[in-house]
Parts: sequence; structure tokens; C-alpha cells
Amino acid sequence: SSKTATNYWSGEVTRHSNALDLDAGVFTWDDPVKIARSLKRSAEVSERRKADPFRSAMSMLTFYINRAGKDLPHERRKVLDQAKDELRKAFGRTAG
Repeated sequence: SSKTATNYWSGEVTRHSNALDLDAGVFTWDDPVKIARSLKRSAEVSERRKADPFRSAMSMLTFYINRAGKDLPHERRKVLDQAKDELRKAFGRTAG
């Protein structure tokens, strides 16, 4: 089915792309600051990323949110959106 193909495709992207090596369960944590710090650290030490660390970290966070889609609970979405703001702060970027 197309659902299986989609899951397979995104799983393959996560495992074999120039994605970052992330801490296990990072997107399930409840602390947006901790999530942002972890993504920043992963992006800065990665030798597989193609973009600058900020863009790589933000891309992984956005990829996860988009992949979860409507199945992402509202509270989890809120934490991950806050993590985006914390990531911007961690890299000295401003929203907007």
C-alpha cells in the first residue's frame, strides 16, 4: 500500500541519507531546551551533513514533525515547536 511505501521511504531516508546521528528518543523528550541542545550537538559533530549545523538540525526536527503529520499529538507538537525556538536561540538566530 502507499502507506507502507511512505513509511519505508521515510525510514530509508532516516537511516541512509546525510541525516544526523541523533540521540535515541530525542523527539520524545518533554524538554524543548534539551531537545534543541541535543540536535545542535548532533549537527555540529556530524560528518554526514551537507548544510550548515543550524539548517541540518532544523531540517531533522521539521522532517520528524512532517513525517508524524496528523498523528502527532497536540502536546508533542507544542514541545517540538518550542524546540524549534530553542534551536534558533542556541544558534543565535531570531525567528522570522
